[in-house]
Amino acid sequence: MAVSVLEAEPPRFSPDEAAELAGRLFGVTGTATPLGSERDQAFLIDAGDDGGCVLKISNSGEDPAVLDFEREAILHVARVDPELPVARAGPAVEADGHLVRLFERMPGEHRGPELADDAVFDYAATHARLNLALRSFFHPAAGRYLLWDLKNAAGLRPLLDSVADPGRRRLLERVLDRYESFVLPRWPRLRAQVVHGDFNLDNVLLDERGRVSGIVDFGDIAHSAQVGDFAVGLASLLRGRPEGDLFRVARIAVDGYASVLPFEQEELDVLGDLVTARLATIVSISAWRSVRYPENAGYIEAWDADSWELLEIFDRLGADEVSYRLGAQRPAAPTAELSRRREGVLGPALTPLTYRRPVHVVRGGGVWLYEADGTRLLDAYNNVPVVGHCHPRVTEAVVRQTRLLNTHARYLYEPLVELGERLVASMPVGSGLDTVMLVNSGSEANELAWRLALANSGQRGAIVTDHAYHGVTTAIADLSPEEWPAGYRPKHVETIEPGAGFANAIASLDTRGVGLAATFLDCGFTSDGIRMPEPRELQEALAETHRAGGVFVADEVQAGHGRLGGGLWAFARYGLEPDIVTLGKPMGNGYPVAAVIARRELFEALAAETSVFSTFGGNPVAARAAVAVLDVIEDERLVERASRVGAGLLEALAGLPVAKVRGAGLLIGVELDSGERAGQVVDALRERGVLIGRTGRAGNVLKIRPPLVFGEEHADLLVSALSAALG
Repeated sequence: MAVSVLEAEPPRFSPDEAAELAGRLFGVTGTATPLGSERDQAFLIDAGDDGGCVLKISNSGEDPAVLDFEREAILHVARVDPELPVARAGPAVEADGHLVRLFERMPGEHRGPELADDAVFDYAATHARLNLALRSFFHPAAGRYLLWDLKNAAGLRPLLDSVADPGRRRLLERVLDRYESFVLPRWPRLRAQVVHGDFNLDNVLLDERGRVSGIVDFGDIAHSAQVGDFAVGLASLLRGRPEGDLFRVARIAVDGYASVLPFEQEELDVLGDLVTARLATIVSISAWRSVRYPENAGYIEAWDADSWELLEIFDRLGADEVSYRLGAQRPAAPTAELSRRREGVLGPALTPLTYRRPVHVVRGGGVWLYEADGTRLLDAYNNVPVVGHCHPRVTEAVVRQTRLLNTHARYLYEPLVELGERLVASMPVGSGLDTVMLVNSGSEANELAWRLALANSGQRGAIVTDHAYHGVTTAIADLSPEEWPAGYRPKHVETIEPGAGFANAIASLDTRGVGLAATFLDCGFTSDGIRMPEPRELQEALAETHRAGGVFVADEVQAGHGRLGGGLWAFARYGLEPDIVTLGKPMGNGYPVAAVIARRELFEALAAETSVFSTFGGNPVAARAAVAVLDVIEDERLVERASRVGAGLLEALAGLPVAKVRGAGLLIGVELDSGERAGQVVDALRERGVLIGRTGRAGNVLKIRPPLVFGEEHADLLVSALSAALG
C-alpha cells in the first residue's frame, strides 16, 4: 500500500529559511509566518504594501506529476468559472531536496462551525460549482493513491492500532465494517470525476458575511466519487456544532450543493456513511501520524475532539438513522402497520384499498409495479401512467422544469402556451375546438365544463349514463351515478343506458322545468361496464343534445390519450363533434394536470359573467409533463401499439369461459356472472402477480386498462393468469 506522502517526514524549514527561499527562488521579499500543514509546510510571505503570497514547501515524498496535476486543475477551474476564487499557483521549483511553489494570497479568514444557515448553503453551492468546473478536467496523475480519498477508506485498518482507547478502536472497526459491506459494493455506481478532495473550512477563506472568498490547497486532488468529496466538506461544516443542530444544518448544506449539482438517490443513500468514514479517516490518520511525528501533534490533532464527538453521536444513533436523516431512503414499513396507519390518519371516507391483500408498492417502471418485499406485479389496471410508470421522458421533464421554474398562470411562460397549442392541434380538423383552459384534475375539468354549459345554454339539466363517473366536486358528483348514495337522485340529472333512452331523458328534464344544459359522455363507458355502441347511436345523442339547446361534453379522462387505439381521442372513433372535451388522469402520466378544450365562444359566454383561475392549473411543471406525454405517445407509436396489442388481447380473452368480452384498444371489459365472482377473480389475479379492476353497476365486469406500453408478452401473461384464476 503506497502512502508515501504520509510516511515521508515533513519538511522542517524555519520562517527565516522560508523567507530566504521566497526571495531567492521567486524574488519576493517579506516576513514569513507559518500557516500549519499536515504533511507539507506553508508560510504566509507578508510583503508589506506590495501585498504578499503563500509559499508552500512540499513533502519530499510528493510526486512532481501530482504537483503539475494540482496546478493544471487550478488553471482549468479559473478558465471554466473565472468567478470562483481559487488561489493560482506558479510552477514548482526544486530547492534543498523539496519542490517549492508560490501561491496567490487570497482575501478573507478561516472560520469554524458558527456559519449562519445562508452561509452554509452558499458554502456547499460553491463546493458544487468547483466540482462542476472540474467535471471536464483530467490529468494522467488523477489516479493517484491517497489514503485521505474516501474510496480508500478500507485501507485505514492497519492504522487502528495507533488508537490507544479500545472502545474508540472498536467504534472505528464498526465504521469500517459498515463501509466495506454497504458503501464499497455501491462505489462503482457513484458519479466520479476529478475533485478537490479536501474542501474543508481549513482550506477556504471566508469574507465578513461568511461567503467563500478564497479556495486554497488542492493537495488532496484526485479522481474520486463526487458525493465522497461533498462528504468531506459536510463533515467540516458539522464538526463542533451542537447535536440538536447537526442534521438541520447538514440538510441545508445538501440543499446548497444540490442547487447546483443535484444528487442521485444512491449518492444520498451512502452520504451518511461517507461523512462517518471521513471522520474515521481524520482520527485514524491523526493517531497514526501523531505517533510518528509527536512534535507536530498539535496541528495533526486539531480536529480530533470534534471528530470523535460526532463519531460517538453517529454510533449511538446507528448508521441507518444517520443515513435517513441525510436523505437516504427508509425501508418500507410493514404492510399491516402501514394499512393501520392509513386508516387511522386518512379516515373512513377514503375509498377502501382495492384488493383483499393490499398492494404495497414502493416503485414502478413501465408496466410493472414492485412491492415492498420485491414482488413484481403486472399492472393491467392503471390508466394514469399512460406511457408507463416513471417514463424517463416525463420524469426528466418534470425534474428539469421544477429546477428551472414553477409558478402560476398569471405570469407569462412558454410551457402553458405550448401545451395549449399542442392540444388544439390534436383536435379533429374543422372541429372548432380552439381554446384551452388548464386545471389540475378530471373532476375540475368536468366542473369547468359544467360551468361552460350553464353559461351557454341558460338551462340547468344534465344527462349522463346509468353508472357514469365524472368527478368528485359537489356539482360533478351529482353527475356521477356511480358515487350516488342509496336512494339519491338529483332532480336536475337524468340517466340513460349507453346509447339508448335519450329522447325520454330530455323530455323528463323539460317536464321538470330545468331543460338540458349538457350531456356528459365517457366514450369508453368505463364505469358502465365498458361498452362499445354503434357510432350512429352516439351521433344521434349529440344531435338531440343540440336540438334541446344543450352542449355535448366528451369526457376523455379515462378513454383518451390513445387508449382505444385508432387515434388520440375516443370521441373521434364515433365520428362525434363535441362542443367541449375534458382531459385528466393520464395527461401528466401521474403528475396532476387536466384540461378543458372548447370553442372560443363558449368561453366568451362564461367570461361575460366571471373570470376563471386555478392557482396550479397549467403550471410550468404540469405543462411540461403533459407535453412530454404527448411526445412519448407519438414517438413510441403507442396509439398503434394499443390497437395491435388490444386486438390480440381481445381475441385471446374471447376464448376464455366468460359471459362477454368487449372493448377496443387497451380498454377491455370481461363480463362474469356476478360481482362476487368478479371480486374473487380480481383477488386471485393479484395473488398471481397481475393487477386488474372491476366495473359496472353490479361490479361484475373485469376492467383491463393497462399502460399503453403493454406488449404482446404482457398480454400473454395476463391471459394465462386469468385463465388460471377462472379455474
